[in-house]
Amino acid sequence: MSRARSILGAVERRWDRARRARWGDKVAADFRIVAYVGHGRVGPSGTGTAIVRGRVLDDAEPAETIAGESPWAAVRRSVAGFLTTELPGVHVRIEVGGVAVDAVTDDDGYFRAELADARLVAPWTEGTISLTAPYRGVDEARAVARIRVDDGGARLGVLSDVDDTILVTGVQRTWTMIRQTLTGSALTRTSFAGAPELYRALAGADGSNPFFYISSSPWNLHDFLLGFLAHRGFPPGPVLLRDLVTGGHKRERIDEVLTLHPDLRFVLIGDSAEHDPEIYAETVRRYPGRVLAVCIREVRLDPFDGRVEAVQADWDASVPFVLAADSAGIARELARLGLLSDADVAAVAGAS
Repeated sequence: MSRARSILGAVERRWDRARRARWGDKVAADFRIVAYVGHGRVGPSGTGTAIVRGRVLDDAEPAETIAGESPWAAVRRSVAGFLTTELPGVHVRIEVGGVAVDAVTDDDGYFRAELADARLVAPWTEGTISLTAPYRGVDEARAVARIRVDDGGARLGVLSDVDDTILVTGVQRTWTMIRQTLTGSALTRTSFAGAPELYRALAGADGSNPFFYISSSPWNLHDFLLGFLAHRGFPPGPVLLRDLVTGGHKRERIDEVLTLHPDLRFVLIGDSAEHDPEIYAETVRRYPGRVLAVCIREVRLDPFDGRVEAVQADWDASVPFVLAADSAGIARELARLGLLSDADVAAVAGAS
């Protein structure tokens, strides 16, 4: 996966240099603000803190995904999602629950805002992002930001990886992964059998247990991943990704979630393809008492390579470590821990 990210990052860097050299301060004909799903926490007083992210681009809206479309249509949409024209130095205002924060986009067009003492409503609150100063001929622009809000009533939170945890990706086969990324769509990409049922069971009957999807994939895939989650029936939640060029680590996103939601205890779900076991082991050490269980989907090409076993050898025995080859195996272990019911296990097993 790291090799694939390096390849895609190099392509985007070259594209950015070429576009900026050619267009300079040209009028932004397709100016748009892209709002990513945010997350927040609200206390008994009705006020709390929300984190909102987004990006400002000069690109037309991506083509809508259509059932039965050709692979080439998917390739064109995927490539367009990576070859973006990001706009630096754009002044925006983020408003949520009666609180406003100003931000300026960085060199890659991104902005991030943390809003304290905002009036938030669980499970979802909407905010707005608007342009506060003219930019290359554009005087007005606006986007709506959705924020997943925890109000302290959840029994647990779920922090999940995406690639090869719920989305069949093949990150250990670089070119296979790139081909699937480019030619697939939110409607055609597949999830692991039983994974949607497992996640819906963990969300609870009323869906009150919040989900946070954290991946090393770039923000360019945000809309695709939201579409995939919705199409396959996974619980909605923020999808926290990384800048393809400058990077950013999953540990930073995990720290953000656990810090903003200090009263939540979490189930961490990942896979054995890359570094989830090591990252989650570090999370358990750094946040004692915050992790209910760690679940790892076994997807290694060589399950005897010893990497996961090395993590298990130094594991904190107070936190259950589940290593299973399928969703049903994970469900059975979580039921044994009292986190799922027998009916939940039956639903997952029936779909696996």
